[in-house]
Order: sequence, then C-alpha cells, then structure tokens
Amino acid sequence: MTERTRVTILRTSGFLLCALGLLHLAVTHFIARLVASAALPSAVAWLTPPMLLNHIVVGILLLPLGALTVYAAPYNTPWAKIVTRAVALTVATLPPTLFALMGTRYFAAVPFQVATAILCVATITLLSAAFWPSAGETRK
Repeated sequence: MTERTRVTILRTSGFLLCALGLLHLAVTHFIARLVASAALPSAVAWLTPPMLLNHIVVGILLLPLGALTVYAAPYNTPWAKIVTRAVALTVATLPPTLFALMGTRYFAAVPFQVATAILCVATITLLSAAFWPSAGETRK
C-alpha cells in the first residue's frame, strides 16, 4: 500500500466515523419515538433518558474519533500511528458488539443498515491502513 493510499484510506475512514456520529445524532429522535410507541407510558419515562444519553454520547464520541483520524492520517510519526491504531482498534470492537447485542431484528430499518455498513467499512479500512507498514518501516 502506498503512503498516499494509506493516507486516503485513513482520511476517508475518519470522515466515515464523523458521518456515523452525525447519523447517530440525527436519528436520536426516531429512536425516542420508537421507544415511546412500543412501551408502556411508565416504561417510556424510565427508558427514554438513558437511551437518549447513550445514543447522544456515542454520536458525540464518534466525531472526535473521526476528526483525530483525519488529522493524524498524513503524519508518519509515532504519535500519529498511536492515534490511528488506537482509533482502529476501538472501532474494531464495535461491529462484534453490535451484532452480539442487537442481533438481526433491527436490520429492517434503513438507518440501521446504513450505520452498520459505514461502521463495517470504516473498521476494515482503518485496521488495514493503520497497521500497514509505512515506507522504510521494517517488521522485527
């Protein structure tokens, strides 16, 4: 993989993470309506605040992960490698967690399909680009 390709992949992955964060924030009100329509009123009052907090926090945290990846992508320095590799490993934990906790029943929702696709693409590309040996880097 050339250095230019690696940088492009990392930047694209970073932008995908930002897009995923924005998507997360954008669909939060849909999730709240889903909970409200599917649960008893007493349960809605109990379930909605933690669900909203979780959804918003994840959306907010994806934004700096993406921005840090975009920022660190062109640098071939130890700090940049640490940043991109830490983000890649963090993001790599999300698809297995998603599938283990959510199962397949939510895949009828288009936003969920889009978010899952973005997440899986970002995971694969981030891992490959972040851990690909740089020019002049030798494996020991």
